[in-house]
Amino acid sequence: MSRSDRIPVVALRDPTVRRRIRDRAAEEFLGDASSLLATLGICAVGVLVGGRFYVATMPAVPTLLWPLYADSPTALALVMLALAALLPTVGSGRAARETPTNRPLAYLQTLAFVWLVKYGLWPLVALNRHADLYLGSPDALASYWGILVTHLLFVALALLLPAIGRTTRGALGLALGLSLCNDVLDYGFGFHPPLRYDPGVVLPVVTVAIGVGAVVLANRSFRRLGE
Repeated sequence: MSRSDRIPVVALRDPTVRRRIRDRAAEEFLGDASSLLATLGICAVGVLVGGRFYVATMPAVPTLLWPLYADSPTALALVMLALAALLPTVGSGRAARETPTNRPLAYLQTLAFVWLVKYGLWPLVALNRHADLYLGSPDALASYWGILVTHLLFVALALLLPAIGRTTRGALGLALGLSLCNDVLDYGFGFHPPLRYDPGVVLPVVTVAIGVGAVVLANRSFRRLGE
C-alpha cells in the first residue's frame, strides 16, 4: 500500500477530521427542511412497523411500561421529538446547528442518542447469540438481515445528534438510570424483546454493558450545554 493510500486512514483518526465529517453528514440529512422531513418520515415508518411488531408479540405488560418494553420504537420516537425541534431553524434557512439549545432539549437529545445506540447495537448480540435459529428460518431475510441493517441505521442516526445537540451531567445520569431500569424490566421481569431462545446470563450482562457504553459515548461525543 502506498503512502497516499494510507493518508485517508490516518486522517480519520484525527478527532477534528471526524467531527467535520459528522457535521457535514448532519447538514446533509438534517440541514434543510426537505431532508429533515424525509428523515422524520422514515423514522415515523419505523415507529409504526416496530410498534406493530411489539403489539403483536406483547405479553401482559402494564401500559405505563410500554415505552420501556418497546425499545426500538421508543428510540425512534425520542429522536423524532429531538429532530422536530430543528424544524423552525432549518425552515427559516439557517443551519441545524444554530437551533437554540436548552436543558429539556439537551435531556431529550441525550436520551435519544443513548437509546438509538443501545438498541441499534443490541440485535447484533441478541441475534448472533444463536444465529442458526434466525438464519435457518424461512423469514431470515426479515427476521435477521432486515433487523440488523435497520438497527445499525439507528447508530448512524445517533452519531449525527452531537453535531446539533448538547448534553448535561443530569441528562447523562438520567439516561444511565433509565437504561439500567429498562434492563431490570427486560431480564428481571421477563419483558425483553421476543427472542427464539432463553436469554440466559450472557445477553443481560452484555446488554447492560452496551447501555453503559452508549452513555460513555454520549459523554464523549456531545458538547456540554452552554459551550
